[in-house]
Amino acid sequence: MAISNIQETLLMYTKQKSMINEKLSNIMMNMMNASRDSAELQAKYNDKQQYYYYNYSETDPDYYDTVMEILEKEHEYELQNLNNWEEQLELDKNNYETRLNEITTYESSWTKLLQTNVKNDFTYGGAGK
Repeated sequence: MAISNIQETLLMYTKQKSMINEKLSNIMMNMMNASRDSAELQAKYNDKQQYYYYNYSETDPDYYDTVMEILEKEHEYELQNLNNWEEQLELDKNNYETRLNEITTYESSWTKLLQTNVKNDFTYGGAGK
């Protein structure tokens, strides 16, 4: 009876580990998306800078300076939003990894207990008769 309870506990830990691994996978995918979004954002910003530089920097310097200031502020705002998202993802990742390590430790101790119980429940070679 005790062995089956330990096995159920181990199955519960396996299920929890599976759920946490799924969440970690989703977080890692979102971290990859955030990196991609950051690179795309930078590329768009660079394209806009080049466009305004080549079309307005010498013909209308005041307009160019105003537009560049606005572009820079927008770019910094969007980057800050992405950085905040990445920081939150990193915190979530660390949290789930910690929980996964705790569960793995518990699972290991229950596995050892199961092995001990199985060993104690069975007598090898008929020594107990």
